[in-house]
Amino acid sequence: MDPMRGSPSPCSSRPPSPRSPVCGEKLSSYVGIEAVLDQLKIKAMKMGFEFNIMVVGQSGLGKSTMVNTLFKSKVWKSSPQGLGGPTPQTLQLQSVTHVIEEKGVKLKLTVTDTPGFGDQINNDKCWDPILGYINEQYERYLQEEILITRQRHIPDTRVHCCVYFVPPTGHCLRPLDIEFLQRLCRAVNVVPVIARADSLTLEEREAFRQRIQHNLKMHRIDVYPQKCFDEEINDKLLNSKIRDRIPFAVVGADREHIVNGRCVLGRKTKWGIVEVENIAHCEFPLLRDLLIRSHLQDLKDITHNVHYENYRVLRLNESHSLPRGPGWVNLSPAPSGCPLLMHKPSKAHRRVQEDSDDD
Repeated sequence: MDPMRGSPSPCSSRPPSPRSPVCGEKLSSYVGIEAVLDQLKIKAMKMGFEFNIMVVGQSGLGKSTMVNTLFKSKVWKSSPQGLGGPTPQTLQLQSVTHVIEEKGVKLKLTVTDTPGFGDQINNDKCWDPILGYINEQYERYLQEEILITRQRHIPDTRVHCCVYFVPPTGHCLRPLDIEFLQRLCRAVNVVPVIARADSLTLEEREAFRQRIQHNLKMHRIDVYPQKCFDEEINDKLLNSKIRDRIPFAVVGADREHIVNGRCVLGRKTKWGIVEVENIAHCEFPLLRDLLIRSHLQDLKDITHNVHYENYRVLRLNESHSLPRGPGWVNLSPAPSGCPLLMHKPSKAHRRVQEDSDDD
């Protein structure tokens, strides 16, 4: 009789020793997988972060002051036009880039202002330069991406978020706002805000918000955060609360005042001081948390995975064939005012996946 035949397996015959684990159980020793998070953090700290924001609205709504209040620094200096100077004849886009550092974290911030938007008597197609600038940044990124020998880190100048300032009329959205927002929400993440909310009472502010929400729903203007991109249950709960408060009623101020022995940012009026960071006075803290503290990376992800992919698929379909070159893949030149895809955002992921598989 073969002694090896019929002998029980080692796992079933030997009693488990205190030093060796039972078959099927995991090792109790420390492996160190969680150290990957530290490695990613160190790498991200070395590279830094990029965030590009655009502010759109009529002159005198406090766009520059709001940007300075968001990042608590002199990111944007008021131009002479904003101080009662002559109104620009045409829309002029101006960009400024700063590197902001806080607790060792570096953020390369680019702010694009749109002086002259909606200030003319005839505002027909005044949004074309803005949409053209957004598409131009997509095209610039695409041309870098299709290089055979491309950079390891492509400079990202794409607009990640557009803050749209609604004038505090107290009525509803103007036809100019509706026409522009319908086009803008297909190209970039849009966050509407009620500018200079201290000019409205609390009752007027809430009624104005309800009218704007009705206008957005009736004209199918899908502002950020979009419902179709809520993946987890926690995201749905958080974003649902944000959507109930959009558009945020904000007040910007870059001067400090003493209130009850403490120094606060606020706007001084003859009735008192409007504290910017006091949620009982305005909703600036909600806007700051959305743009910086909770959804900054999500804004960048949706820009890359949805809006930029829509533009990329459209451009590749227009080129028909991609001729092979020594170091460059030539696309057909982008037409002026290149229209974006007109499908609903809820189908964006499915459309991008299908076209990627075909490529």
